[in-house]
Amino acid sequence: MAAAAALQQTPITFQSRSPSSTQLRSRPSVKFSFCTGVKFPKLTIKPLLRRNRSGGGASGARMAESAAGSYALALSDVAKSNNTLEQTSADIEKLEKFFSNPDVVQFFTNPTIDDEKKIAIVDEIAKSSSLQPHVINFLNILVDMKRIELIKEIVKEFEVIYNKLTDTELAIVTSVVNLESQHLSQIAKEVQKLTGAKNVRIKNVIDPSLVAGFTIRYGSSGSKLIDMSVKTQLEEIAAQLEIGDIQLAA
Repeated sequence: MAAAAALQQTPITFQSRSPSSTQLRSRPSVKFSFCTGVKFPKLTIKPLLRRNRSGGGASGARMAESAAGSYALALSDVAKSNNTLEQTSADIEKLEKFFSNPDVVQFFTNPTIDDEKKIAIVDEIAKSSSLQPHVINFLNILVDMKRIELIKEIVKEFEVIYNKLTDTELAIVTSVVNLESQHLSQIAKEVQKLTGAKNVRIKNVIDPSLVAGFTIRYGSSGSKLIDMSVKTQLEEIAAQLEIGDIQLAA
């Protein structure tokens, strides 16, 4: 592999987790290294116990049952230790966009493709996206441990951890087209008033079926919804008139 010339060995320790009906089979500690030109911080995947953490509550218990939660927590611990939580969150958003491509997911989860080829693609991702060294190392770990299929769940779990650590409310704004930045800013301010959160992060998702308008989903697991879409208004009118679905002319 081309990057072999830059090999620098850094032990990465994975501790086995306690077995349960919903968890993976315990495995002994494993140490291995990856090809990089810089020294990586030590990354340890620790067993998560079913107990309340400060501010954890039900969310902490849910992550305790999740392998993805273990990886996300380990990554956040490294980010906190080297004071790069914001940058790591930005890198995670880049990975979320990259792995939203089904072809990319299929490539990395294909067992017939050599790990060296996958590591080479990770290297290309790192260069093109300017990822931090510990995030690159993290991707390499997922490939080597055959856990890359967890990446989408890890992104979600990391987001939960980040939001909790920074008192940030995530709001998913779904619209027919991308909204202007000033409109998203106004929505963020309104969500902040509703929730009292210190920070608000907005994700704009496209859904042409809304016809026009937008929806805002926020709160724990997106439990709260503000629906200002034309689609919903048409459905409500149709229900009142008892005429079934309304079809719009093209």
